[in-house]
Amino acid sequence: MIEFMICSLHLNNHIMPIRKFIALAAIAAGCISIAYAQEALNFKVLHHSPIVNADSTATFILNAPKAEKVAIHGLTQQPLDMKRDSAGNWTLTTPVLPPNLYTYSIDIDGVRTADPSNVYVARDISSLSNVLIIPGGNADLYAVKDVPHGSVSKVWYDSPTLDMQRRMTVYTPAGYEDSSDKKYPVLYLLHGMGGDEDAWNELGRASVILDNMIAAGEVEPMIVVMPNGNAEKAAAPGYTGEGMYIPDGRFSIAAAGKFENSFKDIVSYVDSHYRTLPDKAHRAIAGLSMGGGHSWRTSLWNPDDFGYVGLFSAAVRWNGGGVDEAEELVAPLKRQFANPPALYWIGIGKEDFLYKLNEDYRQLLDNLNLPYEYHESEGGHTWSNWRDYLTIFLPKLFKNN
Repeated sequence: MIEFMICSLHLNNHIMPIRKFIALAAIAAGCISIAYAQEALNFKVLHHSPIVNADSTATFILNAPKAEKVAIHGLTQQPLDMKRDSAGNWTLTTPVLPPNLYTYSIDIDGVRTADPSNVYVARDISSLSNVLIIPGGNADLYAVKDVPHGSVSKVWYDSPTLDMQRRMTVYTPAGYEDSSDKKYPVLYLLHGMGGDEDAWNELGRASVILDNMIAAGEVEPMIVVMPNGNAEKAAAPGYTGEGMYIPDGRFSIAAAGKFENSFKDIVSYVDSHYRTLPDKAHRAIAGLSMGGGHSWRTSLWNPDDFGYVGLFSAAVRWNGGGVDEAEELVAPLKRQFANPPALYWIGIGKEDFLYKLNEDYRQLLDNLNLPYEYHESEGGHTWSNWRDYLTIFLPKLFKNN
């Protein structure tokens, strides 16, 4: 290495005083350490890409001189083909993109890969995608701003019900550490099938959204707990003794009901380790897809615990099927709504594959004259919708307390 050669010691067969030798040896060791610490310095990003243009298009450049076909997936419904110049650079300027946070990947001759020029990457189950934000509208809530920031912790807790130590992500709002007596309401925010305790913060941008909306005065400061909803997994891939296994969404459904049964372990830990307001009026639960189903059943089985319920594209399945003929649901629903939640919120996209399931559930609620708020959006079962639902749901929480 060059650094080592510059710093090398030439004793020329002379005997040196021991203190001087130790000092020079320390310098040499320091140079070696610097060399290893800077091993990534030779990496060069060939292009500044992507570039978000003033007209809400984005320009991409990729150097792949031996490639035959390159396309970008994820920005529009159909892949966008890039064009190659004589130097082997592939370029693309997209159509105008609506304001949003996009995740995309690049397909090079049939091999899907991350964009080598974009260091912003998110994992969704076992897929890595790059992140691109087109500003405007709600997308401005997904970008980090110069506002007071909360803290995000990875916390291990004991779950006696599941007989294991488990990991969850906990957001505490800006100012939490500055006070020793202020107490906060709590939102439990649950991920979907194949996700884990990292999903809502990395793909859902939960902490960024909370920072921005709390700073704007639109949302009450709150603690947000994002647990791992896979009852048979202690934590996200790579953070358990199982090692670096490949994430697989199928294990999520292998333990139906177990996670909901263990939820009191989570609430007990949070109320004993954080400054919470430990009552129904100051406790909310919401989730997407599988996590929406978890939120639904957990709040149904614990009607005195959650004053706010959010079902985002929720898998409202009862005993593995729909709810349209589930007579055994009537009694627990009536019990839950005897002292009704302050908010029971349902959101789903028109093209979501769970749309009919949610439609049947709303019909059941209507038949029983049980109150709820409903939000129907365009699109389907996507993070784009779930991030949007979170921005709609959060301002409704804890306002009357």
